[in-house]
Amino acid sequence: MSLNDYRFVSRWHVDADRETVFDALADLPSYPMWWPEVRVVEPVDEQNAAVVARSLLPYALRFTLTRVTEDRDTGVLQVGIGGDLVGWARLTLHAGHASCMLLYEQQVTVTRRLLRAAAPLARPALRWNHMLMMRSGERGLAAYVSRPAVP
Repeated sequence: MSLNDYRFVSRWHVDADRETVFDALADLPSYPMWWPEVRVVEPVDEQNAAVVARSLLPYALRFTLTRVTEDRDTGVLQVGIGGDLVGWARLTLHAGHASCMLLYEQQVTVTRRLLRAAAPLARPALRWNHMLMMRSGERGLAAYVSRPAVP
């Protein structure tokens, strides 16, 4: 694994049923409404969306997400990632008692020239930035799925 390869694993807990959480996660265009670091999601077609994400560090990543798996029965959502990052991300949802546990896995290679060049020094900051983004995503999703239904 090179300095430009990253593997991330996060575990999220959301106080909502698995179906509600799955619906929110399968709706890519809704991400900016609940995940502050996901600035833009523009659907390209049924399978692809262009995304701009930016956390605390002063750079935005631009990439495309391509749906690979969307399986309600197993609770798995997986996307391929291309652009400033190349790889994949997978969410696996497990039902709990009136809650949902999520396993978020991501394996990517940074392709953006500046970030690749800075890898020896920036790697700890990039990992920290990702951890903050995941924490924010978990909080945002929890708030989003617990909001009152609009009549």
